[in-house]
Amino acid sequence: MHLSSSSDIPAPSAPPQPEAPRRLAIFGAGGLGREVLVLLRQLNAVAPTWDLVGFYDDQPPATDLIHGLRYLGTAADLNATPEPLAVAVAVGSSTSRTAVVARLTSPQLHFPILIHPSVSAESFQHLQFGAGCIITKGCILTTDIRLGRHVLLNLGCTVGHDAVLDDFCSLMPHANVGGGAHLEAGVYLGTNATVLQQVRIGPRTVLGAGAVAIRDLPAGCTAVGVPARVVAK
Repeated sequence: MHLSSSSDIPAPSAPPQPEAPRRLAIFGAGGLGREVLVLLRQLNAVAPTWDLVGFYDDQPPATDLIHGLRYLGTAADLNATPEPLAVAVAVGSSTSRTAVVARLTSPQLHFPILIHPSVSAESFQHLQFGAGCIITKGCILTTDIRLGRHVLLNLGCTVGHDAVLDDFCSLMPHANVGGGAHLEAGVYLGTNATVLQQVRIGPRTVLGAGAVAIRDLPAGCTAVGVPARVVAK
């Protein structure tokens, strides 16, 4: 009969330790920045994920304290951070957000995907999100959808099956993208704007509030109305 020696008995394992919250700064100290702060605090209420360090903005806010977080400086100050830092870029304009991200060049900075806890994003939905995407409360994404880098879905947006939203697209509250539609890089949809199924919107095009795109729109234009018509290029 074999008697186990002390060396045969496994040492008791330590209980798993919760992951320490990661440091995160918000770039953009305006209204959207405050809304993203609410999103982050709602995420932390479910699981303490983010250690919120403060706001950055190239235009200093009227007060150095915003809902309990300090204003810490400009993009140059953010690039000078000496240790890894997550950044949420809270800038609503597609063009401005593209420019901000281009200035945030430090290898210490990274851009997490932030999805409100109420938004369904399960593996069986086959959703793809690029770095820096921000998906806010009330959004609905169905299946087989691809979002590029730094896509913003503001409150209550819907995105249908097989839709593609390229880098830096911005959807304002209650905008809707139909199945198989394709928004190229930097497209901006105003509040309650709709892109019907299979419609393609060219890069940097703005679809005004309440407008409905029933056919393809070219690059770099502004379209308004129902159905949407180009009013500026």
